[in-house]
Amino acid sequence: MMSRQRFPQRMLRWSGGLAGRRIRFALLLLAACGLIASSTAAGEEPTAMRSLANRELGWPSTEQWRRVIFLQDHNTRVVVLGTTLLGLAAGTIGSFTLLRKRALMGDALSHATLPGIGLAFIVATQLGFDGKTLPVLLLGAAVTGMIGVAGIVFIRSLTRLSEDTALGVVLSVFFGAGVAVLGVIQQMESGHSAGLESFIYGKTASMLPSDAWLIGGTGFVSCLVCFALFKELKLLCFDDGFAGSEGYSVTLLDGILMLLVVVVTIVGLQAVGLILVIALLVTPAAAARFWTHQLTRMVLLASGLGAISGMLGSATSALFPQLPSGAMIVLVATALFLFSMMLGPARGLLPRWLRRWRLNSSIERQHLLRGIYELLESRGYQGPESGDPIPSVSVDDLLRLRSWTMRRLKHGIRKAEEAGLLVQLPNQQIKVNKSGYHEAARLTHEHRLWEMYLITHAEVAATQVDRSADAIEHVLEPEMIDRLERLLQQSQRSTRVVDSPHPLSHD
Repeated sequence: MMSRQRFPQRMLRWSGGLAGRRIRFALLLLAACGLIASSTAAGEEPTAMRSLANRELGWPSTEQWRRVIFLQDHNTRVVVLGTTLLGLAAGTIGSFTLLRKRALMGDALSHATLPGIGLAFIVATQLGFDGKTLPVLLLGAAVTGMIGVAGIVFIRSLTRLSEDTALGVVLSVFFGAGVAVLGVIQQMESGHSAGLESFIYGKTASMLPSDAWLIGGTGFVSCLVCFALFKELKLLCFDDGFAGSEGYSVTLLDGILMLLVVVVTIVGLQAVGLILVIALLVTPAAAARFWTHQLTRMVLLASGLGAISGMLGSATSALFPQLPSGAMIVLVATALFLFSMMLGPARGLLPRWLRRWRLNSSIERQHLLRGIYELLESRGYQGPESGDPIPSVSVDDLLRLRSWTMRRLKHGIRKAEEAGLLVQLPNQQIKVNKSGYHEAARLTHEHRLWEMYLITHAEVAATQVDRSADAIEHVLEPEMIDRLERLLQQSQRSTRVVDSPHPLSHD
């Protein structure tokens, strides 16, 4: 049937020899009016919106949003379920491969599956079977994937090449072989490679219920294996030497982990393709790493982020059919990664910056209080217990005490005043209260404990120990303070400040 968009152009050609420009223009105008009238009468969308060649992105209607959100379409239910389960399994297994420093293993394995897909098609076609049957293609992908694993292990074990070199060799060689096999298939009389290229980029939209069940069942079994061997895999990721000393077979555990990677990679080819499947194995696990330092929470978070990526990515593709599902899944996972990288409480950039800012403010306040205590100590003040009022100190004396700028010093004074440790007096004088004095005494005590430890056990010169102690004293825990006091055989009460191991000069 003649395309409506090409109809005016054909009319122009037909009328080219009949009349001049006026006749052609009149025919074109009549054709356009007829198209608009017919579309309006039938209640259809404009022609440009209904053309199969149209690639414009239109905003979904309320009805489309409702059908996708409530999964009213059968194909949408199948695709969303399959990709969600795939993301769940990939996030779980990807957590262990990331900690094992095998994040790129999935990339090498996914590329190693391409020649297996092509060879499985050739063998099945030659034997008279349907070469595009999914189980047959996945079986061929699994075979070459395991060969790729064996190749990586062989190169790493029997040569002096590093693991990343082995991954690069296997990735490039197998992918090149796969492209060559696809070229051979294209020349075959009994078949062609149309459809096989979809394994490179994924074909989520054409997922069948059987494919979703295959992905879901495989992912569920993989997750069960991970949780059944959780303790062993944890040892493998953090200390494989200790795992071997405890009687665990490191080679067997490594093989099980790589087998799980192969399984998830193979079933993920149907959804996102062999190029993008690595994103589901790495991105959710890397995003979860920003939220926690505990492995259990990391695995749960990675599985949840992977499931959300699959669900939102496939749902977005259902709302905007022009957008490929595999690419949208990866983009959603990337967005979650960027959000985690910025706001993750454990390792996110903003929380780390906030913690560093708070630490720097705390260090400035501690240096200020310690400087005030040393000034009072040099003037012979014995503390509030002596009955004498706490003297004030001048800002100029504090400026000479340390290499402060006036701005930093005023910032520290303001923070200490907000904490209720001192008050500012006229004439550039400041005065600590009782709680401020005791806090200053505690900080000075810990600083001098560390100085004595460095002089006694680290052979640091007394003239250089002050700066060395400044670099570490702010992270001392109460347990470390107790150990230092026992080590240095301090018998004084906790309120007694250790004498300075080096002379103090403030005047």
